[in-house]
Amino acid sequence: MRGENLSASEQLIGTVLAVQANFYQVQLDQQQQMRGIREKKEQEPSQLQFLLCTRRTRLKKIGQQVMVGDRVVIEEPDWAGGRGAIADVLSRQTQLDRPPIANVNQILLVFAVADPPLEPYQLSRFLVKAEFTGLNVILCLNKSDLISLQVQQQISDRLRGWGYQPLFISVKNGVNIDQVANYLSDKITVVAGPSGVGKSSLINGLIPTAKLRVGEVSGKLARGRHTTRHVELFELPDGGLLADTPGFNQPDIDATPEELIHYFPEARERLAVANCRFNDCLHRDEPECAVRGNWERYPHYLEFLDDAIAHQTQLHQQADPESSMKLKTKGKGQQQYEPKLESKKYRRISRKTQQQALQDLYQDSEE
Repeated sequence: MRGENLSASEQLIGTVLAVQANFYQVQLDQQQQMRGIREKKEQEPSQLQFLLCTRRTRLKKIGQQVMVGDRVVIEEPDWAGGRGAIADVLSRQTQLDRPPIANVNQILLVFAVADPPLEPYQLSRFLVKAEFTGLNVILCLNKSDLISLQVQQQISDRLRGWGYQPLFISVKNGVNIDQVANYLSDKITVVAGPSGVGKSSLINGLIPTAKLRVGEVSGKLARGRHTTRHVELFELPDGGLLADTPGFNQPDIDATPEELIHYFPEARERLAVANCRFNDCLHRDEPECAVRGNWERYPHYLEFLDDAIAHQTQLHQQADPESSMKLKTKGKGQQQYEPKLESKKYRRISRKTQQQALQDLYQDSEE
């Protein structure tokens, strides 16, 4: 990109912290802040830390998206007004589409051990989604003050069998928060997890100036209410950036059926010592499968596999709208292709339509 061809002394570079409408909040690198101080001596350093920027029309024409976490080149800074224009986006090291954020180093996955209760299936789904990104995963279990040390050990032993070493924390009592901060130092980290587990409270504990709105757990559903509406990066006191993301309860499975098994650490261990007979083994009913067997999350794998097959089929049908076949689920782990019923005459008449027809017929007979 053009911005990368300029020397470092000619570039005004920063990191996009937030995107709202067509404006971008950019935090300037420290040396760039000093440049602003030299050019506008009457400004306080704190006033030169951020610029509110727009995107150059050229970037719009070439379809260059500007994401939270992007390293960008700024032109024509208005130091007095705190404004600027994004001229280029530097190459991304990593990129996540959901949530849309660039240059992330790791994922901090936060769950609660109680209130709401820890759901193994939901946790497993989040872990697979996190593994899919290829980023390092840190698993934090909040509200540890609500369970005994014995229960903590049982949960820890179980998750070690999955291939994870959880960190038990209590935001309320400040337990192990300093250890979390050590993991996050000098890195860009995405905080993920379902609603109501204490993500916003944890961020407020790590960054008091963030002042995120904290939600409560719904007593009826035993699930948290969404409090975060958009992606935003917050600067950690000891260096590094932390991204809060909108909470969600069931992340999508985007992996292909063939690659899904590699997002289960315990399955990867099995494949490291033995190979399946078939290269395209999906680890269901195939003979001489090295993976299928008595491991706790194998039922989860089968359910996620159904989702992955359905997702892949949908993509194929979108790519080939003329396809005359559809994938139909017959039962758990059993699917088959069937012809589409294109004509309306093959479609079942809805109950509402039938009742309306009977009512019209009754009225006609009354008349």
